[in-house]
Amino acid sequence: MPAAVKPEAKQDRKIPRVAFTEEMKKDYTLLLPNMLPIQFKLIIAIMKNYGYHMEVLETRGKSIAETGLRNVHNDMCYPALLSIGQLIDALESGKYDTNKVAVMMTQTGGGCRASNYIHLLRKGLMESGYGHVPVISVNFSGLEENPGFKITPKMLVQVAYGILLGDLIMMIYNQCRPYEVNKGDCDKAVDQLVERISKKFDGDKLVKYKDVKMLYWLIVKRFAQIEMKDFGSKKKVGIVGEIYVKFSPLGNNYLEEFLLSEGAEPVLPGLLDFCQYCIYNGILDHELYGRSLKTAMMMKAAYHFVLGKQKDIINVIKKDGHFRPPMYFDEVRKLSQKIISPGVKMGEGWLLPAEMVELIEEGVPNIVCTQPFGCLPNHIAGKGMVRKIREQYPDANIVCVDYDPGASRINQENRIKLMLSSAK
Repeated sequence: MPAAVKPEAKQDRKIPRVAFTEEMKKDYTLLLPNMLPIQFKLIIAIMKNYGYHMEVLETRGKSIAETGLRNVHNDMCYPALLSIGQLIDALESGKYDTNKVAVMMTQTGGGCRASNYIHLLRKGLMESGYGHVPVISVNFSGLEENPGFKITPKMLVQVAYGILLGDLIMMIYNQCRPYEVNKGDCDKAVDQLVERISKKFDGDKLVKYKDVKMLYWLIVKRFAQIEMKDFGSKKKVGIVGEIYVKFSPLGNNYLEEFLLSEGAEPVLPGLLDFCQYCIYNGILDHELYGRSLKTAMMMKAAYHFVLGKQKDIINVIKKDGHFRPPMYFDEVRKLSQKIISPGVKMGEGWLLPAEMVELIEEGVPNIVCTQPFGCLPNHIAGKGMVRKIREQYPDANIVCVDYDPGASRINQENRIKLMLSSAK
């Protein structure tokens, strides 16, 4: 009998990790893929006070997706291709000294493929000749640590204030932009507000919440000064979906710009909803799955803390009287329970149908559900719940749109136009 063939020695496929050190913090630029244009500007300004020089990439074009496809397996989801492609594309541009730059990316730690982005990014960097560039994982699951990048409780509170303010700017900006008489007035207001708010966070002194509440008033008063025509008269179209594709102009083919060009008003729930969803899931972990009571108690305290801050924003908008306030998140959470179980919390989970119901209850029945092709949580909790939502809300006018490197932008826009043709 022939001799047994010995298996080849197993190759070491471990990707080397380059840590971001304290020394690097002094003169390194940290690059982030663009997801939240307004919120990230404020977060960058806040982080500068803690010694971090950060830059959000605003590059666009086909080369980004092509770079992603070249460096990431094509079975991975669209947000992975774009975010990793944008980072590597920036390093290849020649704009940065690759010996003085690091890249950052969030890491969920959950069952979503986003938990693997960090490993995929390191692999892509190594194969592109940038294996020496440090990769910083921004996570709250203890997955990775970097000596030169630490988020302290005080820093976290200041960043949370930046998210609150950024969400409010984004919300009012979207309400005003379709009606501005002088094109560019809303963009000018955003730039002025970001600059003025950033100065408040400049320096060693921590910004107190009473100062943040004054900034809420500054935001609504500034937008109320913009000259507008037929305010609120256009068809309102809500945007929900996977967090990256929902918020990132690069990820959704500049969906907000397209809706504006079609004479619609985009309505986008804020990042705060997603944050509260993540926090509340820590409570559900104990109630449904018997996980740590201590963690659940901490999450409950954090949840009510953030709810209180959202209530302050709602009260400011109501008292000013010019703009529509968001729905209180605890009401949004309860509305979701007649559509889907709160135990469905993979990816965007129960938040997806919750935001659709929130929009419908607020008088926005026209909705675009943005989904990366092959994103299982989105297809189940988003597209899969549309029929049930329509049973309870017959006027719901929802279109689910897949985003993928191979998807035709014309086909995407034609589907949205069909939805708009019957929009109320």
